[in-house]
Amino acid sequence: MSAPSAPSASSDGTTESAPLPSPSPPARGRRAPRVSGDERERAILATAEELLQTRALHEISVDDLAKGAGISRPTFYFYFGSKEAVLLTLLDRMVEEANVLRVAALAAAPPEPAARWRAAIAAFHDAFAAHRAVALAAAGARASSPDVRDLWARVMEGWVQETTDAIEAERARGAAPDTVPARHLAVTLNWMNERVLHTTFAGESPAVPAAQVVDALVATWLGAIYAGAVPPA
Repeated sequence: MSAPSAPSASSDGTTESAPLPSPSPPARGRRAPRVSGDERERAILATAEELLQTRALHEISVDDLAKGAGISRPTFYFYFGSKEAVLLTLLDRMVEEANVLRVAALAAAPPEPAARWRAAIAAFHDAFAAHRAVALAAAGARASSPDVRDLWARVMEGWVQETTDAIEAERARGAAPDTVPARHLAVTLNWMNERVLHTTFAGESPAVPAAQVVDALVATWLGAIYAGAVPPA
């Protein structure tokens, strides 16, 4: 989970779309519109995310993905080398969405440190909650897929570095005590977020209820970074 930018001295509901109308047959003598490559790729990704809501990745076949996207199996391989490659793309997009939400949340957040940490953490929670099937599938695939494991390691390293920088900035301005090394604290907090959100989204027990999980994470981050003190403005 990424930290907010260091404060200056001065972080599931679904909507249902209306059903698409049935396509009309092409007029005599005219060719039906071609489906673009981007549309096929989006169809594969949408099919995968939909299937992951009820089935594990190992239960989904390439034929399932191709059929759901309305393409042939050979056409599927034109876009993705494997179903794991589909998951990697979904994971990449979820992370990018989380980062975009974080930037927007921080831009709108009050300047107080506590509010900025909350904005960043809530942004990541919201992105992962919106794509919880992808988040859970990626977590499950890490044990058996070096590619998924490497991608997630790079993502976590980026968030850890951002968190480290933010903690060090808070210490430099005298807002947070210099306790354990900032990087060690950042690693601990980010992996804690990952695991706590996983248990909540997966419905494991024990787990923090979805409605309270952001509050619990924010309280833990503030307590760890500021050693129990209320962070100054």
